[in-house]
Amino acid sequence: MSIYRTEPDHNLRRMPLGIPYIVGNEAAERFSFYGMRSILIIFMTTYLLNAQRLSDIFSENEAAGWFHMFVAAVYFLPILGAIVSDGLLGKYRTILFLSIVYCFGHFSLALNDTRFGLFVGLCLIALGSGGIKPCVSAHVGDQFGKLNLRLLPKAFGWFYFSINLGSMISVYLCPILLENPRFGPRYAFGLPGILMLLATVVFWLGRNKFVHVPPAGLGFIRELFSKEGLLAIGRLFIVYIFVAIFWSLWDQSSGGEWTLQAKKMDLNIFGMSLLPEQVQIANPILVLLLIPVFNYLIYPAFSRFFPLTALRKMGLGLFFTSASFLIISLIQIRIDTGLRPNVIWQLLAYVLITAGEVLVSITGLEFSYTQAPNTMKSAVMALWLLTVSFGNLFTGFLNFLIPKLGRLGLKLTGATYFEFFAQLMLVTAIVFIIVSRLYRGKTYVQGEDPIPETAGVI
Repeated sequence: MSIYRTEPDHNLRRMPLGIPYIVGNEAAERFSFYGMRSILIIFMTTYLLNAQRLSDIFSENEAAGWFHMFVAAVYFLPILGAIVSDGLLGKYRTILFLSIVYCFGHFSLALNDTRFGLFVGLCLIALGSGGIKPCVSAHVGDQFGKLNLRLLPKAFGWFYFSINLGSMISVYLCPILLENPRFGPRYAFGLPGILMLLATVVFWLGRNKFVHVPPAGLGFIRELFSKEGLLAIGRLFIVYIFVAIFWSLWDQSSGGEWTLQAKKMDLNIFGMSLLPEQVQIANPILVLLLIPVFNYLIYPAFSRFFPLTALRKMGLGLFFTSASFLIISLIQIRIDTGLRPNVIWQLLAYVLITAGEVLVSITGLEFSYTQAPNTMKSAVMALWLLTVSFGNLFTGFLNFLIPKLGRLGLKLTGATYFEFFAQLMLVTAIVFIIVSRLYRGKTYVQGEDPIPETAGVI
């Protein structure tokens, strides 16, 4: 007989006791992931094998392509994690076991700075990080009953806060370790490994505080392919097509093409000299600032005369994202003409894309959980994360094809590259507004009957 609780306390009105352990775990895990990710593209183009053989160094297009392929793998493998979690092991055991795999991936990068070490490390990190992603966010929702469900948005807000607190610190520290000759790649990748080990320990310490929803076994498969399960997935899939395009842009700002652009800019700002990888620290700082601004000022103010439903928020976020790439393309025009603009212009683009992230990503995470049937929470979280994978696959393949497209007369280089994505996102936002008006869904909460939407949610 299990000593763990399998149902939330439906009489509990306050925040569940397990939430601080999940939030603490997430802060350390995100430190490990974003710290590694922040230096990855610079490592591939500059430091791989200590630059002893030029053949081991990636070109910018090649590095960008593989960077996006790695991110795509990280966000594709949640499908595996969801199957293991909802069908076999449950969320807690899946998170714990794959976190150990995750740790080995970080230490592989730290101990072997060749292409082989890079391949092994990234494969293990993709398996570990990708496998636990749908389980952690669904595990948050599982802790809530009917009387404290009103606190779920705040819990997801703290959850997202922890993500950005961890990433903010690591994005600042890891580039310094990489650039310092006394430390280099071994310490820059080793520190995230230590934080991932800490994340695993924190999660284990909370084992007696959590609600442990048992795996559904064959019931998971039956619900997945039931009429209700397929309808839920089908409704969300329509929304997710548009979200995938959002991620194809956003991940360029987090250690991708925006970092490569920053290498060509004046990095002196307010009397401080930044490293190219450190510019992306603007994103987690802005998220920490914008979450309370949106939750306590913008959303209440707008809702007085224009109710901001989940899909309305996401639609607005897509427009903000398009505007951010318009600024990036204008910066690139100046770089292409031989100028060296100050990085403060890129920070303006970060403000816009981070506003888009708050509107699309945080809202979409909560929206996906509530629209998922109760035995499919991890599976639907995996489908949400799959949008990140498809977005990065698109960007990755595009980067690999750029040299061939150039030979065919279609040049997606320099400012033209960013203009393409700005226009793509603008068209996506317009079509999303039209399509989302047709959405009809149901809200599912653990221990409660589903609540159908009686009218459009936008």
